[in-house]
This record gives sequence, C-alpha cells and structure tokens, in this order.
Amino acid sequence: MQQLKIVITGSFAAGKTQFINSISDIETVSTDVATTLDEEKEVKAQTTVALDFGTIAINEHVTLYLFGTPGQERFDYMWEHLAMGCLGYIVMVDSCRPAKFPETRNLMDRFAKITDAPFLVAANKQDDPAALPPAYVRRRLSLPPHIPVLPCIATDRVNVKAILLTLLERITSSLPDEETEAEQG
Repeated sequence: MQQLKIVITGSFAAGKTQFINSISDIETVSTDVATTLDEEKEVKAQTTVALDFGTIAINEHVTLYLFGTPGQERFDYMWEHLAMGCLGYIVMVDSCRPAKFPETRNLMDRFAKITDAPFLVAANKQDDPAALPPAYVRRRLSLPPHIPVLPCIATDRVNVKAILLTLLERITSSLPDEETEAEQG
C-alpha cells in the first residue's frame, strides 16, 4: 500500500478541518482548542493549533494522508513541519471573506519557499450566496492560469474527493517520465 502525504492549508476559518472531516475514512485527529482572540471568537469557537489528520483510501493501492495546518500566522512554525515530504497541497480560501485574501496570498508565498510540490486552490463556501466566484478569487490572489482554482464546498464529500483527485492528477503530471529518464540514462 502506497501512502501519499497531502497538506491542506489556508487562513483561519477557511474550511481546512471541515474539508478533512468530510472525506476522512477515520475519525479526524484534531488539535482544536477554544479560540482566544476576540476577532476569532466572532468567526468560530474552536481553532486548530497544531494539525488535523485524516486518511482516505483512493483505491486498494493508494491511501492519502491528509494533514491540515493551523491557519493563524502565530502557529506558522507548524507549516514547515507539516509540509515536509508532502507530494502536493491544497490552499483553502474562504470565498466569502475577501479581507482574508492578502493573508492567503502571504501564506501561499511562504509555502512556495517551503516546498515546490504541486498545489491548487479550493475556493470554499461556494454554496453560500455571498461567495465570490473562483475566477474572482484567482484575480485577487494574482494566480497564473496554470494553477487550478476550483469551486469548493468543504462539507460535500463528493466535491472534496473531486478536488483531491485533481491534485493527484497534478502530482502525477509533474513526476518525471520514466521512459524519458531511461532514454537519457
């Protein structure tokens, strides 16, 4: 059985924990504690301080290990640890909170320094009438056309699985072609 490490990252309250909860085959391992800052308490009661962890069997040969990062910058020391050895990552964006887009952009820049693994962006909360469309999220995050920005509903298992499969396709397409390597060797 092959286990592949995937990281789910994003700003505070972007939907990382819910994303993992929706798809995990096991009960998600969580390090959520009560929020302490007043501005965070207004958004949600709990926050991840170290990581979330879940697994999903893609088939009988491949299992994804999903590691969710804390979203607040004060816990950014965990980002490097969690990204170590990942084959790809997903950046979760709360499509209803454009004020968080600069924070997300900073997080993306930081992750680009930590790992060169393929990634995509999940524009979360697309079931909310206030959600901004993925094309708008792309423009606000200044993303090039080759980076997928996918509509996401982190509570929808089918949608979450589709996003993970898209990331796996990106990972697979970024791997060196064995035939090309054999010809060059």
